[in-house]
Amino acid sequence: MFEPTHTAALETLAKFAPNAGAAYARNRNYDLGAGNHTGVSCLSPYIRHRIISELDVLGAVLKRNSLNSCDKFVQEVFWRTYWKGWLQQRPGVWRDYQISLKSQINRLQSEAGLQDRWQDACLGRTGIAPFDAWTAELTETGYLHNHARMWFASVWVFTLQLPWQLGADFFMRHLLDGDPASNTLSWRWVSGQQTLGKTYAATTSNIAKFTNGRFPNTPGLSSVAHPIATAPHPAPIPLTDPDAFDAQTPTLILLHCDDLDPWPILKHLLGKAKCAIMLNTHRRSPLEISPQLSKFVTGLAGDVAGRWSDRLGNIPVISPDMIENHAQRLECQQIVSPFAPVGPNADSLRDLAQGSGLTIRQHRREYDSLCWPHATRGFFKFKENIPSLLKTLGLI
Repeated sequence: MFEPTHTAALETLAKFAPNAGAAYARNRNYDLGAGNHTGVSCLSPYIRHRIISELDVLGAVLKRNSLNSCDKFVQEVFWRTYWKGWLQQRPGVWRDYQISLKSQINRLQSEAGLQDRWQDACLGRTGIAPFDAWTAELTETGYLHNHARMWFASVWVFTLQLPWQLGADFFMRHLLDGDPASNTLSWRWVSGQQTLGKTYAATTSNIAKFTNGRFPNTPGLSSVAHPIATAPHPAPIPLTDPDAFDAQTPTLILLHCDDLDPWPILKHLLGKAKCAIMLNTHRRSPLEISPQLSKFVTGLAGDVAGRWSDRLGNIPVISPDMIENHAQRLECQQIVSPFAPVGPNADSLRDLAQGSGLTIRQHRREYDSLCWPHATRGFFKFKENIPSLLKTLGLI
């Protein structure tokens, strides 16, 4: 479904942009099954890795539609931005998820009943027809419609009585667009921990309606969805200022899978520049990442290396432990990477700096610097700022 190239991303955007208005608002909630997701953009795997950016997408859509007509789609783009900003200001929530996930994985080793139920869910053997179909689609394609993700998470937590952390991890091991912020916080939302006390309950009537009758009756769904107990949200911490770097100094641009575009850094450089791509897809989960996800991310990295080779020469794809020696061989005096938001890439860059003594400057895009500070409360408070943000960004 998703060719891992910049060309494919642009083609998908060009095809969708004229339909981002009334057609999207009318059809966006309908999950018509694998290969039939015509009501949504299917851009998320590309945006997640910034093969194309939020600005690219918003710009293309707003050239073809008024803000009023495409408001629903614009909000969806900003939902992903909001989640990133919210988690960036509360990194402890990510750390708590990682700790609790490891604890739940340890339970799988000692509790046979839990392990059996978890395996049945992961293999689509629950006997709940839509859930098993979504499992098959996810493991085979690396994608699920957003509405199906909500239903899936609700069934996982409230009907199958499985730990939400294991479900979030299952998504991170398979989704091509799996993002630490959007994924973790969406699972917390379904289970009543994000909007405290408010859960999302999948119902047979809602599934029947929005799958267009593919699953007319889904017996056995839990009729109750009690919130999972959690601590109050930590107070947001101030965002750090973006790192400065010397435009004249020979530089290694270190890309990673949160941002695979060298241009936002390269355009500021006047001296010698080289580039490498750090891949650590395996850190998205303590368990094995799906072959589809690994292949997709590796394909994106190869596409970037090929497209930028004329400007930046050979662009190797390397692991974090190779970066220090690579920078020394190239005689680069500074390393600049795109900003890595809270998640595995930020963890890798931190570990690299601490273990090697390297100073890695992280360049944060203007879009993120403008939007993230508004993600201190709920999305609907954040949403009030969208028109002014679009004006500041020159999009309306």
